[in-house]
Amino acid sequence: MPSYTVTVATGSQWFAGTDDYIYLSLVGSAGCSEKHLLDKPFYNDFERGAVDSYDVTVDDELGDIQLVKIEKRKYWLHDDWYLKYITLKTPYGDYVEFPCYRWITGEGEIILRDGRAKLARDDQIHILKQHRCKELETRQKQYRWMEWNPGFPLSIDAKCHRDLPRDIQFDSEKGVDFVLNYSKAMENLFINRFMHMFQSSWSDFADFEKIFVKISNTISERVMNHWQEDLMFGYQFLNGCNPVLIQRCTKLPEKLPVTTEMVECSLERQLTLEQEVEQGNIFIVDFELLDGVDANRTDPCTLQFLAAPICLLYKNLANKMVPIAIQLNQVPGEENPIFLPSDAKYDWLLAKIWVRSSDFHVHQTVTHLLRTHLVSEVFGIAMYRQLPAVHPIFKLLVAHVRFTIAINTKAREQLICEFGLFDKANATGGGGHVQMVQRAMQDLTYASLCFPEAIKARGMDSTQDIPYYFYRDDGLLVWEAIRTFTADVVGIYYESDQVVADDPELQDFVNDVYVYGMRGKKASGFPKSIKTRDKLSEYLTVVIFTASAQHAAVNFGQYDWCSWIPNAPPTMRAPPPTAKGVVTIEQIVDTLPDRGRSCWHLGAVWALSQFQENELFLGMYPEEHFIEKPVKEAMARFRKNLDTIVSVIAERNKNKKLPYYYLSPDRIPNSVAI
Repeated sequence: MPSYTVTVATGSQWFAGTDDYIYLSLVGSAGCSEKHLLDKPFYNDFERGAVDSYDVTVDDELGDIQLVKIEKRKYWLHDDWYLKYITLKTPYGDYVEFPCYRWITGEGEIILRDGRAKLARDDQIHILKQHRCKELETRQKQYRWMEWNPGFPLSIDAKCHRDLPRDIQFDSEKGVDFVLNYSKAMENLFINRFMHMFQSSWSDFADFEKIFVKISNTISERVMNHWQEDLMFGYQFLNGCNPVLIQRCTKLPEKLPVTTEMVECSLERQLTLEQEVEQGNIFIVDFELLDGVDANRTDPCTLQFLAAPICLLYKNLANKMVPIAIQLNQVPGEENPIFLPSDAKYDWLLAKIWVRSSDFHVHQTVTHLLRTHLVSEVFGIAMYRQLPAVHPIFKLLVAHVRFTIAINTKAREQLICEFGLFDKANATGGGGHVQMVQRAMQDLTYASLCFPEAIKARGMDSTQDIPYYFYRDDGLLVWEAIRTFTADVVGIYYESDQVVADDPELQDFVNDVYVYGMRGKKASGFPKSIKTRDKLSEYLTVVIFTASAQHAAVNFGQYDWCSWIPNAPPTMRAPPPTAKGVVTIEQIVDTLPDRGRSCWHLGAVWALSQFQENELFLGMYPEEHFIEKPVKEAMARFRKNLDTIVSVIAERNKNKKLPYYYLSPDRIPNSVAI
């Protein structure tokens, strides 16, 4: 009688093991086996991290094994089980791998195919076609689209984390409890004694050190010591945690009536302002998006304010960016003066603080929340709905959407919801952040997610002209490494453009992103379908780059750049100045966040800047969804390319007072999970 050796691997995360009864059936081309209980006498089977082997004898020849069916039946209490994979040794000595990497819950069952990636056209056998369709039918019932707020990209239909399918939940919900994490962060920072001191102002800038010096690092200390300097202010638009707004100014906007006379003491080339613009030395950051956004009104004891500044920057003879003019609102006029470096010290400083605060709001809500978190969730939901586990694109992308839907669900539950944590310390809380996302959706285009195109569109692509833009330099290296890798994988499974165009599951995935994620907006430039291998490789690069590198670039520097409160105030408690010559240091301190809000802000940026426990970084694929040698070789080449980039960045950062490391691949998590 034919005998198979079945090897079963249980996950090593918390609560992965089970005491339930586990049954296995084999489905082959020549027949099906009976149901076999996998159990060894006097042995605790399926413990967390265990790899157990069993001999399964069948009555008849089964032929080629097509499916493995696993059933879990209750022993005592309901006990979820995380199955990594099953390996089958056939009576002929062949080994067949069946990747799973999923939870089996309750009285559940799961049917696995072997690990070879297959397109729909490769499945000619009825039972395999049926399995493929059934899997997608089930997933489409589990992963439903929902509108969380009008005008937002659609998100997962789940009110809270525990409503999510078990496979995409965090291993431990406690680890991502925002209230717990922020409070814990404040405790770790020794600032919890201030956390309830709302309405209580700090006495001066030095007073902020009370919540700062307990935990510090090179960059945040440097920010604290140099934040008032124009060079530090300008540098952050290139390499801070929101390096995506600055653009070359090709024409001075009419709404900013700045003249050569106003700024001539800042210009170093003996040229007029217009000539400097023509030569490409003038840059602009316009916070028009904030114009008319409602400021936070959730605390009747504290009025909070927003501005919509326009900031003009100049590339000086040392090729460094410095601010030369700031107007704090969009409509020019007597009560909206243009602040200049030649103004009184505190006039100019307060104008810069307003810009930094505005930058913080756009960073949190648009650059970070919308353009990495919400976009990656769209890709994740569409992937689960339209690509079966056997599809090569599912196997490629699944590591890059790990925990993304879960972290976003948790954020909607605790952070950005009505009366959520976001309302506590942010001037855009209480609904302003929702208005900002709705407005920013108009500018969310496919081209703006293609890194090289986005850099070029802002006129920031010349390394000769703008030599200290490390975000651009490192981002392009990582983009190219991902692009080469995705092209390799696409080349393995799609031998021609026609095969891409004829893949119905791939086209459904792309269409789902367009219709539900981008709300079917033609202006978004998102494709409804993909016809060529080159375009598919680019699309996959967008998905992976957004989830990994782009998120890392704008997330993990938050403590570095935002922990010194005057450099990134989350709220302002007085309106922008309407005249020059009246600002005092006392006025600035009373405008900055109070002690309570400062502490909540600090707890937030500390918690958000931490890597997950057991973080998986770019190029790490411990779950072996792919089993074929050509793909494993492509992964090895990808890792080698990434290692080279790590070395290049480390070499560049040597002896730098302000190293830039957010896009070093060894610090880029695979997915948006924090």
